[in-house]
Amino acid sequence: MLYIFACLAAFLAGFIDSIVGGGGLVQAPALFILFPHYSVPQIIGTNRFASFMGTGVAGYQYSRKVKIPLKTILFAGIGAGIMSYSGALISSLMSERILKPTILVLMTLIAIYTYRKKDLGHEEKHRFELNKIPFYGLLIGMTTGFYNGFVGPGTGSLLVFGFVSIIGYNFLTASAISKVVNVVADVCSLIFFVKNGYIVYEIALPMMVCNMLGSYTGSRMALLRGNGFIRILFLVVVFGLILRFGYDIWMMY
Repeated sequence: MLYIFACLAAFLAGFIDSIVGGGGLVQAPALFILFPHYSVPQIIGTNRFASFMGTGVAGYQYSRKVKIPLKTILFAGIGAGIMSYSGALISSLMSERILKPTILVLMTLIAIYTYRKKDLGHEEKHRFELNKIPFYGLLIGMTTGFYNGFVGPGTGSLLVFGFVSIIGYNFLTASAISKVVNVVADVCSLIFFVKNGYIVYEIALPMMVCNMLGSYTGSRMALLRGNGFIRILFLVVVFGLILRFGYDIWMMY
């Protein structure tokens, strides 16, 4: 039964993550609850291994229907991969009492901004010249990559928000870009987990298959339903992140 529940969580996580990111809100807590006897690095490594192929499936689905700017992805992916390590290093030096309230405020501001701007991400309106966009992609990748190493949950959602609000991509294109960048960052961090033997493969492999199925289903639905659907789900996931960090802060005090 534990494996069945883990696989169901992986499917749901893949579905959500393929559209707006935030699948870690479902999959990582499920692993911690179902398998408390494993260490934190084992849970994080197993979660990452189970999800990176699903993200790849979603990226492939988007690439077949959406024109993806390869140079922007390259710059953002490199930035995310490098800074995710730095974020992990610095997070070990900072107190949760400072970190989590800061993130809670950030997520609340993102939710308010997205809700108030009804037309955000519905149409593609580039705010910079085309030759400058990859460099802004690099900045977004570095910032979200740092956050990925620093905290983790909601990285995909922040990537989507960054590409929509800063560069001016629509939600569909931003989701497509974020999937590819996420894969790059995940593979970079997976090298550490695989090298140190932190992957529990008997759990990770069946979850990976279910995550891939969820990602395929979610990305297909996103392509069919379009930007309006992605915007609504984005707000739902960000609200989930607000609740998550709000609960964590409540428990700290």
